[in-house]
Amino acid sequence: MPGTNLTRDEAHTRATTVTAQSYEVELDLVSGLTAERPTFTSTTRARFSATAGSSTFIDLIAPAVHSIELNGHSLNPAEVFQDSRIALANLEDENELTVVAECDYMNTGEGLHRFVDPEDGEIYLYSQFEVADTRRVFAVFEQPDLKATFQFTVHAPEHWHVISNAVNPEPTPRAGQAGTSVTIANNDRAVVTHTFEPTGVLPCYVTAIIAGPYAKVEGSILSQNGRLSANVYCRTALAEYLDADVILNDTQAGFDFYEKLFEMPYPFPKYDQIFVPEFNAGAMENAGAVTFLEDYVFRSKPTQARVERRTVTVLHELAHMWFGDLVTMRWWNDLWLNESFAEYVSTLATAEATQYTNAWTTFNTLEKSWAYRQDQMTSTHPIVANIRDLEDVEVNFDGITYAKGASVLKQLVAWVGQDAFFAGVAEYFRKHARGNTTLSDLLVELEKTSGRDLEPWSGLWLEKAGVTTLRPVITTEPRQGEAAEVISSFAVAQEVPEEWPTQRPHRLGIGGYHLHEEGSGQGRLERAWYVETDIDGEHTDVPEVTGKPMPDLLLVNDEDLAYAKIRLDAASLDTATRALSGFSDPLPRSMVYAAAWDMCRDAEMPARQFVDLVLGNIASETESTVVLMLLRQLSTTLALYVHPDAATATSQEAAARLWELAQQAQAGSDNQFQFVKAFASLAETNTHLDAIQALLDGTVTLEGLTIDADLSWDLLISLVTGGRADESAIDAQLEQDSTASGQRRAAHARAALPTPEAKRVAWDILVNAAEGEDLPNALQFEATAGFMHSHDLALLADFVDEYFDALRRIYDTKTNEMATTLIQGLYPAVHAGRIADLQDRADAWLAANDDAHDALKRLVIEGRDGVRRALACQEADAR
Repeated sequence: MPGTNLTRDEAHTRATTVTAQSYEVELDLVSGLTAERPTFTSTTRARFSATAGSSTFIDLIAPAVHSIELNGHSLNPAEVFQDSRIALANLEDENELTVVAECDYMNTGEGLHRFVDPEDGEIYLYSQFEVADTRRVFAVFEQPDLKATFQFTVHAPEHWHVISNAVNPEPTPRAGQAGTSVTIANNDRAVVTHTFEPTGVLPCYVTAIIAGPYAKVEGSILSQNGRLSANVYCRTALAEYLDADVILNDTQAGFDFYEKLFEMPYPFPKYDQIFVPEFNAGAMENAGAVTFLEDYVFRSKPTQARVERRTVTVLHELAHMWFGDLVTMRWWNDLWLNESFAEYVSTLATAEATQYTNAWTTFNTLEKSWAYRQDQMTSTHPIVANIRDLEDVEVNFDGITYAKGASVLKQLVAWVGQDAFFAGVAEYFRKHARGNTTLSDLLVELEKTSGRDLEPWSGLWLEKAGVTTLRPVITTEPRQGEAAEVISSFAVAQEVPEEWPTQRPHRLGIGGYHLHEEGSGQGRLERAWYVETDIDGEHTDVPEVTGKPMPDLLLVNDEDLAYAKIRLDAASLDTATRALSGFSDPLPRSMVYAAAWDMCRDAEMPARQFVDLVLGNIASETESTVVLMLLRQLSTTLALYVHPDAATATSQEAAARLWELAQQAQAGSDNQFQFVKAFASLAETNTHLDAIQALLDGTVTLEGLTIDADLSWDLLISLVTGGRADESAIDAQLEQDSTASGQRRAAHARAALPTPEAKRVAWDILVNAAEGEDLPNALQFEATAGFMHSHDLALLADFVDEYFDALRRIYDTKTNEMATTLIQGLYPAVHAGRIADLQDRADAWLAANDDAHDALKRLVIEGRDGVRRALACQEADAR
């Protein structure tokens, strides 16, 4: 039986049989809205053509199907509906199918998600259909190449906004007698009907229904098609924090930039943006109705990195309106085209059209770090992945699909030229608007505009996996009459991973930086020379560098044109350790940090040396995202890469240094804020916990630092993890902050309580809950993080065997999103170097479960890879 999966071959066969035309979907959102098992009634009328006499199926996931009618003939649901499919036989040239079903509201962030606001009892709904969850809401041919028009009719409480892809209609009283009122939060509400106009042709996964008493800020955007409605929504409880003007300014900048760049007006009739609760991702590109994680509405002080990330996300989703929604991949193996393009072009737009002109530094720090990490796992895959079925897709929303693809596109643009690249993109949009494409369709247009043969490039960069390492090979000689040396020969060596031995061509820059010592003791690193060149193969001589003065720091891949890990020579690494803050330009500084991080992860730099480099230079870092990533890398290094014999002392010393940095930082600065949060996450000694307690109760203050709701939770969780606060303190904090955010943070805090009993309770809630009692997605995420948040790893050791024993059950009984986040979040990597046979247990599970789906085995393999890397780093650190 297929369960809920769909293979590529099945989708191809269906696409040769069926042409989808239109859907009319009626959703009664009040029929079971407040029931013990909340459901809604879904009526689908699908029209499609087919090969006469053929058979196929339509997709639906529903606990009950009331009726099915095909071309005027009633079908017995018990006979034709099984798993997630309705079998359709004896099709005609033109067909009409009507399905009436009872569908589940979800609490997993998939399908139609239902959220009850703890503050006022109001109910909020939003849909999330990518990859294949449209079928949780209505009967549909769930694959991207069966595009159609969609007309929605929605019955909902009168005080709700209902938002979809088409322009929002004026609601009318519901006709008939049944279901004309509903009680929500002790208030009786009349039911009204929202009848939307049909959309243009869309893939089903970008259709949307968002409904609830959302607060609305009316807005508009000036497009080449005229002024369009562009409203911004969020939950009522967050309305006072919604900076809709900033969001609309970013959106307008994106419209101006993209319409000019793509040589095509925005293709839909309006552009709403809705910030929704308990969202799994950052955002979703529903055509004209983009949904965002509501954490992007800042109720407490955010890091500047978070604010910048919101801008990039706004522009990322807007780019999808052309690339993904207007022109859509034929099958999910070209998912990367959607995501890589949006990732690349949104960074370009951020750098050139917004205040965040250093966006490429952010890209190097955040996206490329993600890509390099993913590309070094044994589960890595080519950018153009082999997607055999839906379960393969679900685990491919990864650093390859997003970040490596975007990095490679950046390099392609550097090679063919930006004007030629976007001329080809514009022609691609014109030629394939409203249609489906494959990679070859894009390459054809890019070849025409650039005059280059891109087939070899595609074969090397898109169809082969792995990341190469570039090392400088330098010979110097004394300069006559001077103490300084000159470079007598220079080459770049390209090392390839054994598993993916692919030598690739690179366009890259090489920069020489001199250190100018200053009286303050803080030197300046200034670029003395720069060479841009092409390299290929194991060893490439670069004669343009010969004769140049040997710099204090030599940076391969200066300007970050290439996708490759880089190495620093010994002298450059020494300069970086002493004077990394001396760069005036943040991009080369971030490149050096990235090189050091890669050397640490590859066991070429002792972990404690990386710790020293970060803590010795981070105070002077000006880019918020760089600070954020350095602190994350510091945390990972302390937890996994420092040898266990030195881990506790090194972590405590790092905490002490972060507390010093927080006290020394500029009052009210982003660095001060980030240093305090990082200190709170590491604090475990009595002295450090005393400082945390003093910050929380106000007996110690830092000028400019406000202990707001979210920071209060950070400090309390620190005390809980350190054994200084118990469940009563959590309850008291929750009473002060009885919001959805407060509930999430309380779930983290309870799971972090450092007792065997509390860890057992948390584990059972996460792993052993009875059917129907699973936590909602957002609470599961926080409780998982809290469970793993422990200074005493002995508290977690007894759960390692239980973890492996539960894997199959978790994967088989939970939705994909819930299973994946739980399996990844609970992987016992923190025991690397502490439980001797940890890798043996993972290997034993893989050997015993060879019949498991590859997507599940991939999650285990990636966890095992992380432990393997940690063990190598610990050994290097011990040396």
